[in-house]
Amino acid sequence: MVADVLRPHGLKFALVAALQVVGAMAGLAPLLAVAELGRALLSPGPPDRAHVWTVVLAGAVGLLARLAFTGASAGLGHVLDGEVQLGLRRELAATLGRAPIGWFGRRRSGELARVTGEDVDAVHPFIAHAPGELTAAFVVPLVSLVYLLGVDWRLTLITLIPVLVAVALVPLLMLPARVREQHAYDAAMGRIAAAVVEFVQGIAVVKAFGGAGRAHRRFVAAADEFTEVFTRWVRGVSAVAAGMQLALSPPVVLLAVLTGGTIRITSGGLAPADLLPFLLLGLGLTAPVAALGHGFDDLQTAGRAVGRIRAVLATPPLPEPERPVLPDGDRVELRGVRFAYDDGPEVLRGVDLVLEPGTVTALTGPSGGGKSTLVRLLPRFFDPGGGAVLLGGADLRDIGSRELYRRIAFVFQDVRLLRTSVADNIALAVPHASFDDVVRAARLAHIHDRILRLPHGYDTVLGEQATLSGGEAQRIALARALIADTPVLVLDEATAFADPLTDRAIREASRGCGGGRCW
Repeated sequence: MVADVLRPHGLKFALVAALQVVGAMAGLAPLLAVAELGRALLSPGPPDRAHVWTVVLAGAVGLLARLAFTGASAGLGHVLDGEVQLGLRRELAATLGRAPIGWFGRRRSGELARVTGEDVDAVHPFIAHAPGELTAAFVVPLVSLVYLLGVDWRLTLITLIPVLVAVALVPLLMLPARVREQHAYDAAMGRIAAAVVEFVQGIAVVKAFGGAGRAHRRFVAAADEFTEVFTRWVRGVSAVAAGMQLALSPPVVLLAVLTGGTIRITSGGLAPADLLPFLLLGLGLTAPVAALGHGFDDLQTAGRAVGRIRAVLATPPLPEPERPVLPDGDRVELRGVRFAYDDGPEVLRGVDLVLEPGTVTALTGPSGGGKSTLVRLLPRFFDPGGGAVLLGGADLRDIGSRELYRRIAFVFQDVRLLRTSVADNIALAVPHASFDDVVRAARLAHIHDRILRLPHGYDTVLGEQATLSGGEAQRIALARALIADTPVLVLDEATAFADPLTDRAIREASRGCGGGRCW
């Protein structure tokens, strides 16, 4: 899945890796220069001055080249990371913009917030750091290994013993039980994120009705579950991870080098000066396994994040007709409508209804009777499982979404205002609306006078420069619907929790607006 995200940027990734390879190889020059200087200065006889200065110059040039190439690689990697994250967020925004509005009602806001925020951020280490770091981690030890084999292949094999021990432990981190524990950890993280969002959003209500204790207990239960899952996962990997870190630690590697070097020197198979390269470069041989551990974690984390992102991107869009038709008039009709949520029982069964232009229709009935479900079929938040919803004689599924929302507006109980100016909030559905149109809609919704009392009037940014009450927000939503001037206006419990003034404003607007509109 990660490869699918990165494939369009393959050439840039190759360039990042190539720059890192050059920089990593150049970075070996100072170490090799020190090793060569040691061998040259500690060898019997006077040192070759020309050779010594050549080695010093090569080390200095290598250091400068390393800084230049690794810096370029890191910079390009972060630019590439920004492009990938921007592309993912744009694609997510486009997908969510095309998704049926009813789809959001069946998703927790915390889960979607995690996908669009944390999961996209989780790709950063794998893109910006892992390619260069993994490349360097394998190139440097490979070149060092070739050099050390040329010095003494027996001591090289002894130096590799800690690496082989650590490599032997890697498969234990990939056992099915460890994978299941990691998936359980991710699921627990998602549940605790959703619990936090729900707890914070609902705290005012639960405290008002004395339910803070119960809500807090649900949050604590989610936190306790996460703690249990996290502890089980850590216990499963801690012993293996500790063993790998111990095997690759500098003291253990140096112990292996010094032990092997002592044996080789005392047996006459190695000159004392030749031990110096192993002391300098031997530690670098452990880098691939250490990088494999961190890179594997980054790859797993990025893979799971991309999996959740792709699950959202796979959301089927609201089906658009291949050959859109135009409604002939504004008469709304429901014919034998049936509907069920997912695989649940039918909420609506055989509903027949006609809404004539210029009329106001009220749906009454007990809670859970399907009123909200029915009105959400009119703006096509869902498509009926049976029967049809028609506007002007045309099935809503045969009308293009742009044309449909030019004819149907809606105001719901749960009002969402954007963090932008009041004028922009009202003109959301009609961005080209004039200021006079915005004011006219605000007057019809009985919110104009309140807007004038805001710090900057219609230019006041909501959520930053001012905050509106629930009833005032509902009147802004009503003005937003009125400025669209659609033939059909759907109100779903828009006054259920409104103050008397807001309730009267909505009722007066329904009586005084356009005789051809259907409410």
